[in-house]
Amino acid sequence: MSAMKNIELPDIGDFDEVEVIEILVSVGDKIAAEDSIITLESDKASMEIPTPHAGIVASINVNIGDKIKQGDILIALENSEADEKTTQPEAQKVDKPKQTTSEIVAVNVPDIGDFDEVEVIEILAAVGDEVSQEDSIITLESDKASMEIPTPVAGKIVDISVNLGDKLSLGDLILNIETIGGESSSATLDTTPASTPTAVPEKLATVAAPIAKTAKPALDQSVSMQPKGDSHASPSIRKMAREIGVDLSRVTGTGQKGRILDKDLKAYVKQILTSGGGSALPKTPVIDFSKFGDTETLALSRINKLSGKHLTACWLNIPHVTQFDEVNIDQMEAFRQEQKSKGVKLTPLVFIMKAVIQALKKHPRFNASLDESGENLIIKKYFNLGIAMDTPNGLVVPVIKDVEKKSLTELATELAETSVKARDGKLKPGDMQGAGFTISSLGGIGGTQFTPIVNAPEVAILGVSRSQTKPVWDGKNFIPTLTLPLALSYDHRVIDGAQGGRFMADLHSILSDIREILL
Repeated sequence: MSAMKNIELPDIGDFDEVEVIEILVSVGDKIAAEDSIITLESDKASMEIPTPHAGIVASINVNIGDKIKQGDILIALENSEADEKTTQPEAQKVDKPKQTTSEIVAVNVPDIGDFDEVEVIEILAAVGDEVSQEDSIITLESDKASMEIPTPVAGKIVDISVNLGDKLSLGDLILNIETIGGESSSATLDTTPASTPTAVPEKLATVAAPIAKTAKPALDQSVSMQPKGDSHASPSIRKMAREIGVDLSRVTGTGQKGRILDKDLKAYVKQILTSGGGSALPKTPVIDFSKFGDTETLALSRINKLSGKHLTACWLNIPHVTQFDEVNIDQMEAFRQEQKSKGVKLTPLVFIMKAVIQALKKHPRFNASLDESGENLIIKKYFNLGIAMDTPNGLVVPVIKDVEKKSLTELATELAETSVKARDGKLKPGDMQGAGFTISSLGGIGGTQFTPIVNAPEVAILGVSRSQTKPVWDGKNFIPTLTLPLALSYDHRVIDGAQGGRFMADLHSILSDIREILL
């Protein structure tokens, strides 16, 4: 004969109406006691619910997405009474051979130094997980450091007593682990849980600095398939994934019931590295615009494609700060018009170039680049300027070299020749290499201000907009004044606001006094 037994949701702590996110068994499955049958998820944690009895799954009473609470029936098990009758006497024999026993061990917060009320910021294990000794189970964070707390014993996690955001102190209970103890020669199998001694690990797996300062860059995972849903992995696998920046929901597990194994994680990382990858940013929506009206598709030029990728990398990798200013260029314009009347044509850009070089000499951090490690600054002793130019095929940035050694007229001639080569597409790779600082001038097109993007590996760029005459108060009257809008963008890892302000102030002083440029 066989008997039916309903398996209900046990007490899972301070949770109510918890969502079913995964059903781990099917009707007809033969399962053993402590096999996981469903996975639940609250707003703080996910947990697998094991069955306390063995048998064959006769029916499943929950569905994915259901909200369930303590006492709700999960599944019905069919077990054989004959099996029970044949196995029951065996368990009660007085001369039963030695057998292994289990023990419930409480894992408490150990002595973690001069800390009290430390916050739980991550729970690295779930109910039902098999953990090895020294596997990390939770992460705590104080105002000075973060630390992972390891388990001092191996076994299966029975319950977890902490939640994200809890404040813990020395001796607080973290979780209980069922361990496999030594052999017992007792006459009957004692099914009563053993006492729960406090276990305190002697050393901690600590992180050297707060998380905010040691965050690792995430792997580019855009080449993977869509997320697989909630992931199932041991704490050691979760720790490894966290350290290398892998989203486990994207990894396909090949272990029992889809559990992610060490080899699965390694295979996933290898796939990403060998595929080259793309941007890890969320994709923008794909829309069929033709349903709204007539459209035309134009292919991007080669320059558009190359500059687009480069500028995207610059914007994403450099923490930009932009400072704005307006400069009185009445003197500069008067001198320029005087030279024009003599047959010497000088654009405002050549004056700006000479002024920038003088400012760079005073502020060498702006004529520099970070090395590959990002920990050293390479100061450039040469003064080459990249000049952004508009062409029919897109934006190019040729480099004018040794600007400090050339006169205004020499710079004007070289700029004109370079501009023709750029429009005709005759610039060579060497013509666009070696800049230490870039100027992007939109003065001939228009606009009052814009935010230029730093042209990596440089650390700063100057944006120049169209000059215009404005009334400026001189203390007594409003005077019509020709002003030039400037925008200085810089890499905030290298240059702080005060340094940016001083550079802009010196550049303002040089441009507003023509003698500074001519001397």
